[in-house]
Amino acid sequence: MNLKHKWDVYSRLTRLDRPIGTLLLLWPCLMALVLAAGGMPDLKVLIIFIIGVVIMRACGCIINDYADRDLDSHVERTKSRPLASGEISTKEALLLFVILGLAAFGLVLLLNGLVVKLSVVGIILTIIYPFTKRVTNMPQMFLGVVWSWSIPMAYAAQTGEVPIEAWWLFAANWFWTVAYDTMYAMVDRDDDLKIGIKSTAILFGKYDRQLIGLFQIAALLCFVAAGWSADRGLLYGLGLLTFVGFSTYQQMLIFGRERAPCFKAFLNNNWAGLALFVSLGADYLF
Repeated sequence: MNLKHKWDVYSRLTRLDRPIGTLLLLWPCLMALVLAAGGMPDLKVLIIFIIGVVIMRACGCIINDYADRDLDSHVERTKSRPLASGEISTKEALLLFVILGLAAFGLVLLLNGLVVKLSVVGIILTIIYPFTKRVTNMPQMFLGVVWSWSIPMAYAAQTGEVPIEAWWLFAANWFWTVAYDTMYAMVDRDDDLKIGIKSTAILFGKYDRQLIGLFQIAALLCFVAAGWSADRGLLYGLGLLTFVGFSTYQQMLIFGRERAPCFKAFLNNNWAGLALFVSLGADYLF
């Protein structure tokens, strides 16, 4: 395998070629840093967390594909993934996971002891998540915890503590993650039913749209509470209204439960997250 092909395989394994997951991880993390700092976060902390998000998302993708390697080949959307297609060995994939995990932990060691402790919990959660799809119909709810763990870490890094404000943002991101990852699971629902993968899209059944809507509303209320506790103003409020607009649009897309529109709805959450982050930053700036 030449270097170009090797890079292509690693890029697809870690999803560097598909940054949507990294972005969905990044926006709430950046919001946490801005809220914790009361504006511009410490530059060193900011750089560490941005790099850390990229690395940990890559780690999550590797361990997810390792857990699903015997199942992905039966799903239309995932059958060409490197582990499922045999382009890379499990040994090489796990080695890459360890290398990236150690790199992420090395970054964390540059921060305080509370962040280090929280990071250990974070990597354990990351490893456990892919296997929850075998034992529970609610893996998206576990993913919500994994996807939100950077929030208390960000507060700990910036302030040395994790105040109640952080947990409001954590709750908001948890509800939001369950909502958009259920949209994602709707894309694979037919395939998942055939091979025995569990998901909230299957659990919610004919009430999927309604329950996604409830999770979106709960996320909005928790985003409001986080902003209220941080004494945010009008511009952040406009960001919340934008979030409502994107959520409404997503509900329109998933109405027919068709694969392509459901996937489009999932992708649209990137813009919702960006709007929230920009509005929060602008609220502090102006």
